[in-house]
Amino acid sequence: MERMNFSFIIPVYNRPNEIKELLDSFLKLETEDDYEIVIIEDGSTESSEGVVKSFKNELNISYYFKSNSGPGDSRNYGMKKAKGNYFIILDSDVLLPSNYLIEVKTFLDNSYYDCFGGPDAAHPSFSNLQKAINFSMTSFITTGGIRGGKQKIEDFQPRSFNMGLSKKAFLASGGFGKIHPGEDPDLSLRLQKLGFKTTLIETAFVYHKRRISWSKFYKQVNKFGMVRPILNQWHPSSKSIVYWFPTIFSLGFIIATILALFQLNLPLYLYGFYFVVAFILALISNRSFSVAIQSLLAIGIQFFGYGFGFLKSTFYILILKRDPKKSFPQLFFLN
Repeated sequence: MERMNFSFIIPVYNRPNEIKELLDSFLKLETEDDYEIVIIEDGSTESSEGVVKSFKNELNISYYFKSNSGPGDSRNYGMKKAKGNYFIILDSDVLLPSNYLIEVKTFLDNSYYDCFGGPDAAHPSFSNLQKAINFSMTSFITTGGIRGGKQKIEDFQPRSFNMGLSKKAFLASGGFGKIHPGEDPDLSLRLQKLGFKTTLIETAFVYHKRRISWSKFYKQVNKFGMVRPILNQWHPSSKSIVYWFPTIFSLGFIIATILALFQLNLPLYLYGFYFVVAFILALISNRSFSVAIQSLLAIGIQFFGYGFGFLKSTFYILILKRDPKKSFPQLFFLN
C-alpha cells in the first residue's frame, strides 16, 4: 500500500466564523505527517477568503470559490483539486481534537479501509442547546449510539461531517451525488456495491456544533426523514425496519395521548418512563439539569421531525409513485 497523503476537504457556505474556529483547531493538531487543507466556498455571499488568507503562513491551505451547487458537488470539486491520495471530509461547523489525525492514521495503518466515518461529540464550550442536540443525536437511547461511536461497525455508512475517502474510491464512484442531505449514505452504499469496504473509527471523533436553533434542527431532521425512503428506493438492500422507529414512536405518542383522555393511561406511562430514563442519562453525561431538560425537547423534535418526514416521503414515493425530484425539489441540487 502506498504512503497515505491526507487532504482535508471542507466546503463552506456563509460561515466565515466557523471556518476560523476550525482552522484554529488545525493549529493544535498533533501529527508528524504533512497534510493539506482545501477550502471550497460554495457561492457564499459572506466570504471566508480573508479568514483563510490569515492562516496561509501557518497551514498548508488552498481556497477555491465556485458557484453554489451544494455541499456534495463542492466536496467533489475539492477532491479533484486536492493533491493527496486520501481525503478527509469535514463540515465547516466542526472542531478537531488535537489527536484526530494520529487516530485516523494509526487505524488505517493497522487496518486499511477505503472509506471511514467517525463519531461526533460536544465540546465543553458548546451551548446547552448544542449539547442537548448532540445527546439526542448520539445517545444509545435514541440512535443506538451508532453516531456516538460506541462500537466498530463494518459496512458503516459514514456521515460527511467526519468522513474519509481514498482517491481510488472517489475516482471509481464519481464521488457525491446531487441529493442533500443523504449524499453521504448514498455514496457509502454505492461504494459497497463497488466492493469497497467502509467502517467506523470510534476514536476519530470531532466536536460537531450542529444547528443552533430548534427550528433549524427540526428542518434538518425532517429532511433526514424525507431522504431515507429515496435512498431505500435507490438501494433496496439498505431497507430496514429501524428507519420506521421514529414514525412509530411519534404516532404511538399521539395515540397514547388520546387514550389517556379516556383514562387509558398505561401507554402514556410507558412514554413517561422512557423520557425519565433519557433525562437521567442526559443528566449523567452532561452533568447539567438544563441540558438534561433540553435533551428531552431535542429527542421529541428529532423523532417527530424525522418520523413525519419519513412518513410523508414514503407516502409520495411508494404509494403515489411520484418522482422524488419533483415531489421534493428542496432535497436536490440540479445545477
